[in-house]
Amino acid sequence: MLRADQVLADAASLDAYAHDDAEWAPFEPPLAVVLAEREEDVSAVVRLAAASGLRVVPRGAGTGLSGGANAMARSIVLSLERMTRILEVNAAERYAEVEAGVINDTLREAVAEQGLWYPPDPASYRISTIGGNVATNAGGICCVKYGVTRDYVLGLRVVLADGDVVSLGRRTAKGVTGYDLTALMVGSEGTLGIVTEVTLRLLPLGGREDRAIVGSFGSLTAAGVAVAEITAAGIVPSALEIIDRTCIEAVDAWQGLGLPHGADTMLLARVDEVGAAGDELAASVARIMTEAGAMSVEQAADAADADRLFLARRLAYPALERLGPVLTEDICVPRGRVPEMLARIQATAAANDVVIANIAHAGDGNLHPLIIAPEGDDDAKARAKLAFDRIVDDCRELGGTVTGEHGVGLLKVPGARAELGDRVIELHRAIKHALDPLGILNPGKAYPA
Repeated sequence: MLRADQVLADAASLDAYAHDDAEWAPFEPPLAVVLAEREEDVSAVVRLAAASGLRVVPRGAGTGLSGGANAMARSIVLSLERMTRILEVNAAERYAEVEAGVINDTLREAVAEQGLWYPPDPASYRISTIGGNVATNAGGICCVKYGVTRDYVLGLRVVLADGDVVSLGRRTAKGVTGYDLTALMVGSEGTLGIVTEVTLRLLPLGGREDRAIVGSFGSLTAAGVAVAEITAAGIVPSALEIIDRTCIEAVDAWQGLGLPHGADTMLLARVDEVGAAGDELAASVARIMTEAGAMSVEQAADAADADRLFLARRLAYPALERLGPVLTEDICVPRGRVPEMLARIQATAAANDVVIANIAHAGDGNLHPLIIAPEGDDDAKARAKLAFDRIVDDCRELGGTVTGEHGVGLLKVPGARAELGDRVIELHRAIKHALDPLGILNPGKAYPA
């Protein structure tokens, strides 16, 4: 039985839980918010919704950027933020079992105490939950070398649309029994089942020596050329990130990190090979940046200096939010097309008279143009939406995908429809109907319904 303090129905709570961090994605106030504390709570709410013709919108920390956790008519928002237990860390087998509400950084700190490492590190790693990361298959700064959330999920506990609970996956290093339903759930945005527990593969913490190389460029496109050349050379950095002048100045004005000014774009690279191999790789990255036209190339003086520069990348989004509502893109193009896509983004900004700041997981082609519109300026908002749609179309023209890690949610439904095509959408609908025949689990998200 749910306690009274687990059910919220006051106006302030309904407003607070009605949407995630996606600017401009539609939402409606939910009928109620339920703060689940156990798997049994989740199951009970789903059973109630199924019997009453209601919808269930699962929610973690609400840090999503696509509207994937936005409430809709006749919905219950089911928050898993109180399910925060780390159930097991098995150092010998290198896995951890956690509840869905565990914060990413909390897990990273807990496993580090046992000499282990959980690599996926979205920019929101200090505030986003593991369940939310699973729902969107979140990536992060180090995913260019170490992979995204799906690469680390061994198993799941999932509440199905009828309230039943199933265990998917395994704890072993290998396993191919049956269809890979675990991978199917990762990235499904709560539309096929509600994840309550996750078993995650871990790596050894040691065995890496970080070196950060920072290139300052006179243009965004030139930095993109350096990205393409680093990729073409067969180098796999542990991080390769772009941050442009707008972001640099916004972060420095907010946090006073002492970032270098004067450059149009910074390209931040990290390599983590040990010893002479790492030195050689860092030198190769620096040489490629110089040949691509960097105004200056420097290696971070020490680990603290490197962390300061990469902190600027992580803080870019909240820093820009201080300037006005931000419409966040999340496109991914082939790495060799990064320069052209960046040039198209700049052309789109000019054509629509909008400010577009650029940050990117450039090493895997995942770009995050951030379109800023002043508060209350409806004309600017309309132009920003046109720019958003143009960027999505350009991404697809260059062989890309409309979302790399934020999910389809509500913002990317039109783009997903164009990318997937009618026959593939039919497959999605068939899977959805098989697992959720009443359509109660987060309907309208993840794919064009």
